[in-house]
Amino acid sequence: MLNHSSFWKNIKYIMLITVIVIGSVYALPNFYGDNPAVQITGVRGGSINEKTVKKIQDILHQCNISSKSILLENNIIIARFSNIDLQLNAYEAILKGLANNYIVAMNLVPSTPKWLKALYANPIKLGLDLRGGVHFLMEVDMDAVLHKLQEKKIDSLCSDLRNKNIIYKKIKKTSSSVIEIDMCDRKHRDMAINYLQPRHIDLVITSNSNSSLRAVMRDKHLNEIYESAMQQNINILRNRVNKLGIAEPLVQRQGFNQIVIELPGIQDIAHAKEIIGATATLEFRLVNTDILLKDTNNIHIPNDSEMKHMNTGETVAVYKHIILTGDHITDSTASRDEYNRPQVNISLDNAGGKIISDFTKDNIGKLMATLFVEYKNTGKKDEKGHSILEKQEEIINIANIQSRLNNYFCITGIKTHKEAHQLSLLLRAGALIAPIHIVEERIIGPSMGQQNIQQGFQACLWSLVFCIIFILLFYKKFGLIAINALFCNLILIIGIMSILPGVTLTMPGIAGIVLTLTVAVDANVLINERIKEELRSGCSIQWAIHQGYKGALSSIVDANLTTLIKALILYIVGTSSVRGFAITTAIGIVTSMFTAIIGTHAIVDLLYRKKRINKLSI
Repeated sequence: MLNHSSFWKNIKYIMLITVIVIGSVYALPNFYGDNPAVQITGVRGGSINEKTVKKIQDILHQCNISSKSILLENNIIIARFSNIDLQLNAYEAILKGLANNYIVAMNLVPSTPKWLKALYANPIKLGLDLRGGVHFLMEVDMDAVLHKLQEKKIDSLCSDLRNKNIIYKKIKKTSSSVIEIDMCDRKHRDMAINYLQPRHIDLVITSNSNSSLRAVMRDKHLNEIYESAMQQNINILRNRVNKLGIAEPLVQRQGFNQIVIELPGIQDIAHAKEIIGATATLEFRLVNTDILLKDTNNIHIPNDSEMKHMNTGETVAVYKHIILTGDHITDSTASRDEYNRPQVNISLDNAGGKIISDFTKDNIGKLMATLFVEYKNTGKKDEKGHSILEKQEEIINIANIQSRLNNYFCITGIKTHKEAHQLSLLLRAGALIAPIHIVEERIIGPSMGQQNIQQGFQACLWSLVFCIIFILLFYKKFGLIAINALFCNLILIIGIMSILPGVTLTMPGIAGIVLTLTVAVDANVLINERIKEELRSGCSIQWAIHQGYKGALSSIVDANLTTLIKALILYIVGTSSVRGFAITTAIGIVTSMFTAIIGTHAIVDLLYRKKRINKLSI
C-alpha cells in the first residue's frame, strides 16, 4: 500500500502542525488593531520620568478625558485612547499643559496583548498608505555643499602658499567650481602651480593670464563630495527619526539630491518638521586678538578674519579658518562643572581628536571660540518655491587653550542647564552636512489608511471566494482540502511577514498577497488533474494519488521557481512600492508550495491511508 503510515509521515504531520501553530500565533497580533495614542518625548530638554506621567494623568483628569493606559517605555510616554476624538482632545490638552521642552505628537500604537508581546509577536509593520502618517520630500542644498568645499579649498591653498612664502595678491571664487588666485608676477605664478598641483590632486591648476592662475575642481571629486554629503545627511536623518521611537520609519534617497522621509502613525506635521529639520552644529575658530574693537565703524578687518557676535551681545573678531566642525562629534552630554555651571561634554571621532590635538598643541595660550551655527527658515521663498534658509551664527564660548586637548573636552559659557541639554541633544543627533529644503509635505490620515486596508481586505476576500467556488465545483472533496491549504497559506504569509524584521506592508504588498492566493490554486489544480489522469488510465486509487503528487512536483517547482526569480529581480531593481510587492509575492510562493505539496498530501494521507476506496471525490 503506497499511502500507509510510517515514521516519516508522522514526522511530516508534526512538522506541519508545528509550522501552522507558530504561523497562527505570530499572525494573531494583526487582528487586534491599533489604538489612537499621544506620544510624548523630551527632545527639547525635558526629562521623561514617572513625575511626567503623573503630570499627564493630572492634565487628562482635569479635562475629563479617559485613557486606556499611560505607559513610560524607553524614555517615551505613550497614552492610549479608545477613539480618535479622545485622542485629539488629549493631544490639545497635553500640548497646552506641558512646557515647550516636550514634543507631543499623535500616533497609532498596536493593541497587542502582553502574552503575545512576551513571545515577541508583533503585527505587520504597515506603510504610510495603510497606517497614515507624515510624508516629506526633502531636497539637499548642494550649493551649500559646494560653498563649504570651496571655503575649505581656499583656506588650504592660502595656507600652502604662506608656508612656501609664495606671495599672492588676492584669491577669489569666480564660479561654483573655479578658484582664481592673482599673483605678483609670472615667476610666483609658475612657482605656485608647480608647488600646489602635486599637493591638490583633486584640482586642475593652470595659468589664467600673465600673473594669475585658476584652480578647477575635478568632476570626479565633486561627485564624490555630493555622494558623501547625501549619504551622511540620510544617516543623520535616520538616526534622528529612530531616536523618537517611531515604528518603521522610511528614510531613503530619491534622485540626485532628494530624500524621502515617511513617518507612519505620526499625524502632527509641525512637530515632525521640528524633529527632522534641526541643522545645528558647532565650529571651533581661533580668536584674532590683534584686532581691538574700540571703534567697530572705522576698524580694518583683514581678509583672513571676520566679526561674530557673542550670546552676551559683544562682538569678537575670529579667523575664517575653521579648526573643527560638528561633523566629528560622536557624542555629547550635558552636565555641571565644579562651580555648578552648565557645560556640554564633547566626544570626537579619531580624525577630529587628531585635528584638535595637533592644533591645541601648537596654540597654547591663545583664545579659541566656539560658534553655534544654525540654519533657520526666513519665511521667504526662492524662484523655485523653496524656503530660504538663513545661516545664524553665535559665539557661545571663548576659552583659553591651556593645554593640549584630545578626543574628549568640555564647552562652558552656556547660560542655563536647559540650553546645555538642548545643545547636547542637537549635537548628539548629528549635524546635517548641508541644509535641506522641504519640497513636498503631506499628511495621510488614519481614516484613509483604514479605507485602504478595508479595500485590500475586500480584494483578498473576493479572490478567496471565487477560488473557493471554482475549486469546489471542479474538485469536490479534494477541492475542500485545497481550500484548507489556501487558508493555511494566508495565515503563514501574515505570520512570516510579522516575524521578518524590516518588512513593511503597503498597498502593492496586498496586491502581491492577492496574486499569490489566486496563483496558489494552480499547484492544487496540477496535482488534482494528474490524479484524474491516472484514474482515467485505469490505475488504482492509491497509485493515482501517489503518482499525482509525484508527477506534478516538477511542474510546480519549475513554475514557482521562475516566479520567484522574477520577484527577486523586482526587489533588486524596484523602488520601495515594487519591493513590497516582490517581498509578499516571494513569501507567498514559498508558503504556497509548502501548503500545496506537503500540507494537502498530509491531509490526503490521513483521510485515505489503509482504506479501500472504490471512488474518489475529485
